[in-house]
Amino acid sequence: MTTFPAPIRVYTVGGAVRDGLLGRPVQDCDYVVVGATPETMVRLGFQPVGKDFPVFLHPRSHEEYALARTERKTARGYKGFQVFSSPNVTLEEDLIRRDLTVNAMAMDEDGQIVDPYGGQADLANKLLRHVSPAFAEDPVRILRVARFSARFAEFGIAPETMALMRTMVADGEIDALVPERVWQELARGLMEGKPSRVFMVLRECGALARLMPELDRLFGVPQPPQYHPEVDTGSHSLMAADWAAGQHWPLPVRLAALLHDLGKGTTPTELWPRHHGHEGRGIELVKTVCARLRIPTDCRDLAVLVARDHGNVHRAEALRPATVLELLERTDAFRRPGRFAEFLLACAADFHGRTDYEKRAYPQSGYLAMALAAAQGVDAGAIAHSLPGDKIPDAIRAARRAAIAAALGKTG
Repeated sequence: MTTFPAPIRVYTVGGAVRDGLLGRPVQDCDYVVVGATPETMVRLGFQPVGKDFPVFLHPRSHEEYALARTERKTARGYKGFQVFSSPNVTLEEDLIRRDLTVNAMAMDEDGQIVDPYGGQADLANKLLRHVSPAFAEDPVRILRVARFSARFAEFGIAPETMALMRTMVADGEIDALVPERVWQELARGLMEGKPSRVFMVLRECGALARLMPELDRLFGVPQPPQYHPEVDTGSHSLMAADWAAGQHWPLPVRLAALLHDLGKGTTPTELWPRHHGHEGRGIELVKTVCARLRIPTDCRDLAVLVARDHGNVHRAEALRPATVLELLERTDAFRRPGRFAEFLLACAADFHGRTDYEKRAYPQSGYLAMALAAAQGVDAGAIAHSLPGDKIPDAIRAARRAAIAAALGKTG
């Protein structure tokens, strides 16, 4: 912090206060300044950066300091707000516009907690509860509650807050969100410790059917219990994402694990619980989800690969060397070995994300990694120098196929 002239007061607010009370590491600090004007902040050396409301960067630490403000809803969506800031806005007026009580606490410069809305009690009771009816004015808050549920998996959601979220969805507020903001919150939720909670909360309030109907459709779709003791396809998809999160794997892997079985949602009910051909059907569904939410290319491409070929990876040890080579080529493993490694991780998450499969061995990953290493050992340059141009591709493929067969102890 810095020294401000009286009567200006500065408070640490939000997540820093919450995490400090929980004994968790505090990553970033946000500050609210009460009793100041923009002119005062500039005179003290702060740099203005806020476009929609007055936010300033500290001249040395570059931390964010926001002037106390209030908001008034003027239009649908998360941008439909009019912001008002003045030296007369109180700390309590600033805090009441926040989403959850556990995020609506402040700490003064002496370390004293200011908690006008019961945040400490809700922390003790492990409860996520909205601060005021103004929660309903910003649909992003639905996504934030879902994300906090994934971070604080032991916390429940207050019944009145869930009821309010359902009303917001029914009123169409969730439909006003722009895709980039939806993905931003979902991506952050996927990177939490229990990403399944994000989608469980969204499903409970009805938002998942609006945002990702392809995933929502999986719940209630059965799978063969001899392969999937959990039976339900939606539950399995969330278990796969949680497994990936438990291994601290990167975002593309977690998303791919979540979306790998979308094709099962289109299986005719008379064919249940079998889902022949679901991999192929899932490809376009993954592309549709990624296009709708404008998901980055690296995440989309990996999710498509996993949707298409996770079944082949599970059967890897039964594949002929030529088929293994085709899989390596189809996944662009020679040019993108790093992505191929992530592809194998997502397939492993699919396997382990089943009831009682968490500790089972999954040798397929090492098997295909060994196949790739053997094929990479082929000196394509030497082959290219020894043959005419039209013979080179087939010769390289033959050499790679032979290398794979030798490494895997199979005949070509």
